[in-house]
Parts: sequence; structure tokens; C-alpha cells
Amino acid sequence: MTNSACYHCGLPVPEGAYYPVVIEGHEQRMCCPGCQAVASAIVEGGLERFYQYRTEASERPEDADLERAQWQLYDLPEVQSEFVLATEEGLARASLLLEGMTCAACSWLIEKHMSQFPAVTSLVVDVTTHRCTLTWNPNQQPLSELLAALASIGYRPRPATDEQQRDLAQRENRTALLRLGVAGFGMMQAGMVAVGLYTGAAEEWQVFLRWLSLLVTTPVVLFSAWPFFQSAARSLRAGQLIMDVPVALAIGLAYGASAWATINQSGEVYFESVGMFTFFLLVGRYLEMRTRHRNRLAYGNLAQLMPLSALWLGPEGERPVPVKTLKAGDQVRVRSGETFPCDGEILSGHSDVVEALLTGESRPVAKQPGDPVVGGTLNGESDLTVRVTAVGANTQISAIERLVSRAEQEKPHQVALADRVARYFVAAVLVIFAIVFGAWHLIDPERAFWVALSVLVVTCPCALALAMPTALTAATANLRRHGFLVARGHVLETLAKVDRVLLDKTGTLTEGRFSLRSIHCLTDRDRESVLTVAGALEAPARHPLAAAFAPWFGLKQAHNTRQSTAAGVEGEVDGIRYRLGHPDFAGELCPHRELPAVPDAEQLWLLLTSSEGPQAWIALEDKPREGARELIAYLQGRGIEVELLSGDRSGAVASLAADLNIGPYLAGALPQDKLARMQQAQARGERVLMVGDGINDVPVLASADVSVAMASASDLAQTRADAVLLSDNLATLSHTLELARRTRRVIQQNLGFSLGYNLLALPLAAAGLIPPWLAAIGMTASSLIVIFNALRLQRTRAPGISSGG
Repeated sequence: MTNSACYHCGLPVPEGAYYPVVIEGHEQRMCCPGCQAVASAIVEGGLERFYQYRTEASERPEDADLERAQWQLYDLPEVQSEFVLATEEGLARASLLLEGMTCAACSWLIEKHMSQFPAVTSLVVDVTTHRCTLTWNPNQQPLSELLAALASIGYRPRPATDEQQRDLAQRENRTALLRLGVAGFGMMQAGMVAVGLYTGAAEEWQVFLRWLSLLVTTPVVLFSAWPFFQSAARSLRAGQLIMDVPVALAIGLAYGASAWATINQSGEVYFESVGMFTFFLLVGRYLEMRTRHRNRLAYGNLAQLMPLSALWLGPEGERPVPVKTLKAGDQVRVRSGETFPCDGEILSGHSDVVEALLTGESRPVAKQPGDPVVGGTLNGESDLTVRVTAVGANTQISAIERLVSRAEQEKPHQVALADRVARYFVAAVLVIFAIVFGAWHLIDPERAFWVALSVLVVTCPCALALAMPTALTAATANLRRHGFLVARGHVLETLAKVDRVLLDKTGTLTEGRFSLRSIHCLTDRDRESVLTVAGALEAPARHPLAAAFAPWFGLKQAHNTRQSTAAGVEGEVDGIRYRLGHPDFAGELCPHRELPAVPDAEQLWLLLTSSEGPQAWIALEDKPREGARELIAYLQGRGIEVELLSGDRSGAVASLAADLNIGPYLAGALPQDKLARMQQAQARGERVLMVGDGINDVPVLASADVSVAMASASDLAQTRADAVLLSDNLATLSHTLELARRTRRVIQQNLGFSLGYNLLALPLAAAGLIPPWLAAIGMTASSLIVIFNALRLQRTRAPGISSGG
């Protein structure tokens, strides 16, 4: 398809001009190279939708404005909607991919550079995924200027969408393989030539072979090793040191000295060492890149699992519509085997739903009318009609993504410490390089340069910088597959040191799905009359107890209802005022009547009263959650203290504590009581893990050393927690605690090996016992050992828990 007008600016396309750009699968003609360049930049930046959103043709750019015009596209609200979220504080948060990152120290350089902009409140880089989260004040500075600032230091940003992630990964892989192939070919050719040089070739052949080595090694240095020089140069321009500085110095010095020796026909040449060093270093970088891509795929956006269209139900029948056009209240049909396009409530149909996406549990969950469903989960064998309750950014999947983004923003203390150590280590390596060179220059000037070069290569702290980020990323991906979502950066580090666990009861240790067990009427009212009134009072309520009365919702209407947290509900039914809940609360409605005794101390009893007096006792039951016994046994076996804190004031608390073998427990605990109990433990020097789900748990969740909210928890509880347990099986928490301990051991192993390797290799290299090519192999091998050791965490299975991953 072609147009007579320029697709970008709308001006006529001159006769004979051909400046095409493929946009959304169609070739579009531009009027000049400037429009072609901007349109190509828009397409390459993943912003093709710009042409859908614009209301008028763009201005024709001047050559000097091409770069600025490209970045200004990111200021359009329609474009930002793909990767920018507004925060509660009036700030904006962009999720970006960064091209050009090579090592952990790059993240520090980027954060340091961007901190000088007053609009930037935070910028945190995840070195394992090459993603960054930029939070800034849009009223102070537009996003385009900040993106241009990132690009100016060599790290070109792109929106962190799934399509962009895949495109960047593919381009990174192609480029890395090409550089690796050139380095491998050059290394082999230089190695074969070196055989002739070192086996006594005649003098006239020595000159020829040296020049041949220079010829085959030059592409290795100028192409394969170019990213090392580029990265080192921009870090030095910024006045900082990263690990590519000693790498680039080693390659440049070795190549330069060998080229000088070839031109002057004197001294030794080490072209084969240059090729070998570059090749093995690129092998290590390539494997690290592949690991990063695989981790990102496992840890990547859940939103990519949402379908693009849905079957909308309207007065005129069914028709497919884009998911983005759905709104709350719409009805959609989800056929068997299809993915739910939104959060919703089932209106008709019965089916099994696979929720492994959220919980890690592959067993289907039975669903019926009235049950909620989550977008991205999979419908089973029957069609369902669903009423839409949330779409887009309001879905549970989007909420989970925001929690993950929050975790990525926070760099664990261990990783931050390793980054600082690595930067100082680079400076130390350069100092040692100079000292060794000076010492050997006095001992044996001919060997001084090559011995110092080996020191420079063998002590490169790549393994040290990879030791912790790789382990933490692998462990976090493992936990997410099993239904445990890390929302704060310190979670794994703190879980490994927990001394005491505080557990809520309802909805945490128990399923939180109450059912009616028995009724003890106190008047001549019959059972159905009592339940009809109770159903009317509980219908507007949102607490877990209300679900037990769902079959009686709507039979009568309650007016002027009021809910009292941890006490009960009250309202008017047929003109009579009722209260249902804890005996103390319900008894206040008839203060002059003596309250009847609770039938027993083993169950959860609710008292229904009216202004006329007590009406009935209603007993509810709530079963222990799956995996509760295993969790308590694991904690006690590890010597971790377990305590049950519940707002429930019934005898059910004592009964559950005895059933699960929990020693200390507190019934009828108010939020301040739970908080005080936790602070007492912290004052004793204990590290406390709190697991809860209710609004009354928010203060203690926010104050605990590490906190976990259940998937059924309120939004407020989840946002205050450090992690979310998406799985219904509490044994997942046992797996999490064990994996946190194992992660700590792997990090210690990696750090010990990295430091031990450098302490051992450094004196050997300084003594002249390690040639440069062997130093390159040693440095690469140390990085690979650290990576593969960390990847073991990703393969750890949770015993007794089926994984949907």
C-alpha cells in the first residue's frame, strides 16, 4: 500500500522519491530521508501505535531534530499508557529496558548519572534482566529529557513491554553470536599461526606469520571486543570504574604491544592470547546473557498470558471484541479451554479452572455461579458466562505485576554491598597491575608487561559481581512458579534469619471459608426465620463470616446496616433492629436482658439479638488450610518459635492451636495487641515473620521484619506486606523458608569461591606462573561456576507441592 502524501508529515511525496518504512506490516512512503529516519525510529522503538493515536500529521523534522523528535514521542500520554504508571504521590513510574549494559557496575553508573536530575526521585536497575524502574516528577521534567540523558551515556532505553523484551533478547542473541563467531575464528587462526611462530619458523617466515596474526586478530579486537572498549570509555568519561575497564585495558595493551612488535620486527607477539582472552570472555558473557533471558522468561510479565479478544454478550447476541474495550459490568462468555480475559464473577455454568498461573497449583479448582475468576487463568471443560469486575490495570494480574515492579525497585542489601565491593576491587586491580609491572620491570623487563597483563586478566571481579544477583534471581523465579510472590527486595535475605513466626487464624491458618454447622434457637422462632434475618444482615458485609450465610442472601432486605470490625453487624429487618456477632457486641442491643451461656467452648458461636432480647446462637466452622500441619512441623523442627494471634474470641482459637500443636496463642487480639506482641519479640532481638490476611493485620504486617499476606487478603494488607502467598497450600511457605536458607548458602559459596579464586590466582599470576591465555580461561571459568551454582536454586522443587510451572 502506498500514499501520494507522506505518511509521517502529510506533505506530497516528490515524484521519483522512494523512502519506504514498513509500519504494522504495510509499506508506507515518506517524502524525505528525515521523515524516513523518524518513522524508522518510531518503529524500532516499538511505538508504531503513535500513528493510530495522532490526530494530525507530524511536523517535518530537520536533521538536527531527529534524535529529539524521537524522544519527544514518549511524552504522548497514549504512548506512555503502555509502560508508565501514576503513583499515589503524584509521581510517574516507567518500566524500561536498557541496551548496552555489560556488568553489575553499569547499574551503579546509571543510577549515579540520573541522580543529578532533580525530577528523578528514584532509578533502580536490575542487572540480571537489564530492566530499570524510573520514578520521576512529570511536572518538573518530561520523560523525553530523561530518556535522552540515559541514551547520552550509552544506555539506550526502550519501553519494557513483552514485545520489546523479546525483540531486544533476539537482537542481543544475534549480535552476541556474531561477535562470538568472529572471535572464535580469529582465535583459531591466530592459534594455528602461533604454532609456526613458536616451533622455529625461518626469520623471513616469522615476519610473514606475525603480519598474518595481526590481520586475523584485528577484527576480533575492533568488532568482537568493541563492547568492552565502548563500555569502559563511557564509564571513564563519567569518572567511574566498572569491570570492563581492566578488560578493555588488557585487550588494548596486549594487542597494541603485539602490533608494535610486528611493525618494528622486535619483541614478542601475543595475538593468540588476545583472541583467546576475547573469545573466552565472550563465551562467559554469552552464557550469562542466555541465563538472564531464561530467568526473565520465567519471571516475566504475567500480563502476556491475557488474550487479545473476548466474546462479549449483548442484546444482539455474541460478538468478539478487543479485551481493552471491556468495562466493569459487561458480560462475556468464556468457552472451555480458553483463558479468562478479565477478572469477573461467574453468572452461569459450572467448570474447573486451572489457577497454576497464580498459585503454582496444577490441580483444577471447581467453580460455580457466584465464584470469582481471575484474568489469565484457564477455563476447564465447560463454557461459563462471566460478569466483568475488573479489566486492564485493575485486574489481579496487574496488581501482581505492580508488586513485582516494586520488588525490582529495591536492591537487596547484599547486592548493593557486592556492587560497592566490586567497584573498589576494580580500583585495587589497577593498582596491583601497576605495582606488578613496576616490580617485574626491575626483575625482568621483557616479561614485565605480560606478567602484569596476566594479573589484570585473572583478577577481573566478574564472578564477584554475579555471585548474589544471579542466585537471588534464580530463587525468586523458583518461588514465583510455586505460588509465592516476592514484593520487596529484602525478603529472601530476611527469611533466612527468621526466629519467630506470628500467624493469623481466619483466612491464614484456616481456609477462611466458613460454613454453617449448627443453630441453637433461644425463642420460638424456627431455624429458617433465624437464617433469613442473619442472611439479610450479612449480605452487605465483606468479612469472611458473611459467606456462610450466602444461601439466605436476598430473601429479606436489611436497612441502616453497620459493620463493626472484629465485632459483628447490625441493621433493621422488617422494622426490628438486630445485631449478629460476638456476644458482647450483640448483647449491647438488649442491655437489660441476661445473655445465655455459650453452648460450648469448642466452636465459633455468633449471637443473634434484637431489641426484644437474644434470638439464637449460630455455630460456624472453618477448616484448617492445606499444608498447615506441615508448616507448623517444619517451623518447630527448625527451632523457630510459632505463635497464633487471632481476633476471634471464641473457643475455636484454643481448639485450633491444640489441633495444630501450637503452644502460645492469643484469642480476641486487637490490632494493637498483635503489634505489641510482635514488638516484644523484636525487643528481645528476634527477627519476626508475620503471616496474615485481614485489615486488622495491616499494622503488624507493616512493622514485621518480613511479612507475608495471603492471596485472599485485602488490597491494603497486600500493599503493606513484603510478599504474597498466592498458593492455597501453606506448605509453600515451608518451601520458601527452606529455599531462603539454601539461597544464603549458595551466595556464601559463590562469594567464598570468587574471593578464594582471586586470592589464589593473584599471587600465581604475579609470580609469572600464569600466561595471559590461561588467565582468560580461569577468569571465564570462575564466572561460569558461579552462574551454574546459582542456577541450581531455580531447579529446586517444593516437596509435596505440585507445580503448575
